[in-house]
Amino acid sequence: MPAGDALGLALLNTWQRGFPLCERPFEAIGRTLGLDEGEVLGRYARLWQAGALSRIGAVFAPGAGGASLLAAMAVPPARLDDVAATVSAHPGVNHNYEREHATNLWFVATGRDAQQVERLLRSIEQATALPVLRLPMLRPYRIDTAFDLQAGLAGAAQPTPAAAAPLAPADRPLAALAEEGLPLTLRPYDVWADQLHGSTLAVLDTLSRWLAQGQLSRFGVVVRHHELGYTANAMAVFDVPDALVERHGAALAHTPGVTLAYRRARADGWPFNLYCMVHGRDRQAVHAALSHASAQAGLQAYPSAVLFSLRRFKQTGARRFAHHAPHACPAPELQEPAHAEP
Repeated sequence: MPAGDALGLALLNTWQRGFPLCERPFEAIGRTLGLDEGEVLGRYARLWQAGALSRIGAVFAPGAGGASLLAAMAVPPARLDDVAATVSAHPGVNHNYEREHATNLWFVATGRDAQQVERLLRSIEQATALPVLRLPMLRPYRIDTAFDLQAGLAGAAQPTPAAAAPLAPADRPLAALAEEGLPLTLRPYDVWADQLHGSTLAVLDTLSRWLAQGQLSRFGVVVRHHELGYTANAMAVFDVPDALVERHGAALAHTPGVTLAYRRARADGWPFNLYCMVHGRDRQAVHAALSHASAQAGLQAYPSAVLFSLRRFKQTGARRFAHHAPHACPAPELQEPAHAEP
């Protein structure tokens, strides 16, 4: 997005949440900006083509359905590119990054259930002859990748509920479409209704219900942070006594600048159980935010590590409901280049 593009900023920043759930959403956005709906739609198409916009769609809350797992590997540097390619080749892997640490390859594996995810991880171990650390989430404290594009750091203090109720089986085909993203057309919800052989009103009612019940974290614009200037990001991990992790995790969730905070299971050789993620425009800003977060959450005394991202081998939207998708061409999603991370 070109510097000084106030309209592009408004279309991306404002509509990360609360995207209009009505028959002509681009017309509704246009009314707020004094623009014709065709111009709004064209602007979104150009933002997508430029790489600033990933999709317009659903971000589901933990527990809404499917299975996912954070995994990590300690890969010899000489093998990293080849192993990363093997990992990224799996359709169930939707994020795959190099981080600054001896445990240097981190990825997210998704599937329709835990058994499918485990089969994916075993196939990676067999193909690479390297062990995979399994780091399941035990408690989310904050999961929100909406970005304030006018600030120097992503994220605002907004805690995440413990878990959402799973979607009803009848709702999962719509969930698959909502993960893929809205088609960029004047009446996008009509397209989904046609694919589902239902009504537009039923589609809109279901999306509204998911938001009200907390099964959707948000519905709206999903931006590409790196392309918008958030080029530095790091994951901080802490080894916190289990009896105290809830208190410290809740404190992290209320710290501005933290986009992700959660408790994960420990693994052999990996003692850390509390994680947070910070995205910023440069490493100095990220270091400062992590220092502030650690102090505010009372974590300075615990063993910790900071893992900056180096390369982004793969980043696509999660596809926890993909196997429920109706037979149709999905909304396009731009594959990002291999250089930085979430």
